[in-house]
Amino acid sequence: MVKHFTRELVAEQAIIVETPKVAHEVDRSFELPKGLYVATVGLYLGFLAVMAAGLSSPGLIIPMAIFAFFILAGFGLPTIWARMQPPHRSRNISWSRLVSKGVATHTGRVSARDAAVQVLVLPVLIFCWGIAAVTIAAFT
Repeated sequence: MVKHFTRELVAEQAIIVETPKVAHEVDRSFELPKGLYVATVGLYLGFLAVMAAGLSSPGLIIPMAIFAFFILAGFGLPTIWARMQPPHRSRNISWSRLVSKGVATHTGRVSARDAAVQVLVLPVLIFCWGIAAVTIAAFT
């Protein structure tokens, strides 16, 4: 069953040590070069610029400003998070290191070209979609 241990009995038998200080190293880098993130933000904002220029209307000023704010916040907050305290040693890799070593993905290591394609395919398609939509609107 259950036996009751008094504090005194536990204090006599127990070895009390200091709580160990565990250093927790965090990796807040996103592993890819900053240029790919800048290109992604640029393509998303470029889409908004194409749509604002091609479909200009006073009623779209506020929605376009809100969309631009969300895009900047969506990439700005992770940037702020990556620079938070405590300081960490992890940094984004340089383009030359990406070219020489590639990057590890869930399906294995990929080259710099393949990584850039994976990161930029959606922003490029969205930008091209905006150009196509404005072109179609211009001809109708």
